[in-house]
Amino acid sequence: MKIYIKGIDDERFHRPLRLIGNLFFEETELCFSEGEASLEVEFFMKDSGELIEINGRLRAEDGKEYVASKQRNIASHLEGKDRLRIVKNTLSYVYLTILQDFTGIIQKWGILTGIRPTKLYHKKRQEGMSEQDIHKMFKEEYLLSDEKIDLMQQIVTRQLQTVPDLDSLSNEVSIYIGIPFCPTKCAYCTFPAYAINGRQGSVTSFLGGLHYEMREIGKWLKNKGINITTVYYGGGTPTSISAEEMDMLYEEMVESFPHVEKIREITVEAGRPDTITKEKLDILNKWNIDRISINPQSYIQDTLKAIGRHHTVEETIEKYQLARQMGMNNINMDLIIGLPGEGIEEFDYSLAETAKLMPESLTVHTLSFKRASEMTRNKHKYKVASRDEISKMMDHAVTWTKEHGYKPYYLYRQKNILGNLENVGYALEGQDSIYNIMIMEEQQTIIGIGCGAASKFIHPETMKITHFANPKDPKSYNDGFEHYTEEKIKILDNLFAHKD
Repeated sequence: MKIYIKGIDDERFHRPLRLIGNLFFEETELCFSEGEASLEVEFFMKDSGELIEINGRLRAEDGKEYVASKQRNIASHLEGKDRLRIVKNTLSYVYLTILQDFTGIIQKWGILTGIRPTKLYHKKRQEGMSEQDIHKMFKEEYLLSDEKIDLMQQIVTRQLQTVPDLDSLSNEVSIYIGIPFCPTKCAYCTFPAYAINGRQGSVTSFLGGLHYEMREIGKWLKNKGINITTVYYGGGTPTSISAEEMDMLYEEMVESFPHVEKIREITVEAGRPDTITKEKLDILNKWNIDRISINPQSYIQDTLKAIGRHHTVEETIEKYQLARQMGMNNINMDLIIGLPGEGIEEFDYSLAETAKLMPESLTVHTLSFKRASEMTRNKHKYKVASRDEISKMMDHAVTWTKEHGYKPYYLYRQKNILGNLENVGYALEGQDSIYNIMIMEEQQTIIGIGCGAASKFIHPETMKITHFANPKDPKSYNDGFEHYTEEKIKILDNLFAHKD
């Protein structure tokens, strides 16, 4: 969809306009001079310093016009990015209102296009706003529906029950350990994940670098007296490596990291059932790791084949039951709404199968066409459900989780997500993942170790975020892990200088 935007010359406003357009149309293209555009939208902006007023008008091909306007007061002390943010939000409000009227599609998330809506809720809460005022702000300034505001409220409440000291954890860190190998690569995946077969040399070299990073980061944490809140082994699929390699890795963790016995949660993704064995579960038990993920994604065999997951539905159930028999008492499972060829009936079947297992937590993802995935590159091959069906599937997930005693405890959103919906983590009482809360709400530094691991350094006082990523391919990582470790420690030294 090509849209001619008139009256907005400042390039700083182009991105929010594009993001709002993408909520309604696939692959929106904005143009700023007259030409062959399907729609024309004109804006009129009046800025008197402490008051911004924006009017908008859309002219459809049939000659019909759609109009909207919005005024916002701007405190005199606001300037720079803070002031610009209010102007952008006002413009987005007008544009969204016009496009909702034109298309008849109501965006329940309003003008919020970011990944972490609950982070904004926490920010306003920490600034001292009351629950009532926060809800009013989301409704009147961001155009959120009552349903989404209520969802955020539930999640924030649950998070503060799970991590009562959430607001004061910036002087601790969490650790993400990336292991970039899988049995095969799924069609929707953009994580660093390489088929492990035939790569044993790369695996051995990679693990040598990973052990080095763990030792050096652990030494730094011990010297500074900084505790670890959570550790998360992700990837890839961390259980792709052998039981012996897993054993050595967890031994390194216990020897290198400070006060491992005080770490609140250690999670190992065992997402691919075809990587789970009795020997590997024995190793997890040996090191007192009982939070794992076993991810069916779907209980429809044809779907698994279509997306490149080379395991059977029966194998998922068998490995889940094996993990249960061997004492795993905190298992997460993932389901994905909108997988190719699946509609409401198929998703309901997956929910019914999940009810037979009752994992401690269930994350319901909505399929997102990520730019680098095989599924996006070959979009024509994959038939997915309509926006209306996707929304109904999410409604069914909400009803199912409520009926089975699960409550939402974290959410995040993605670009190009079907139906402009969200991914929501649900958990039974007391089984929420602390790491998921920490990574989503950005209240503390998360140090990424391993191939493709992204570090997110958060200043303990200003909360300013600095990003740093290790290379995604094993060869580059193997060639430079010492350098990347040194660079992270330099950032940590600056970040925690007050600990000297």
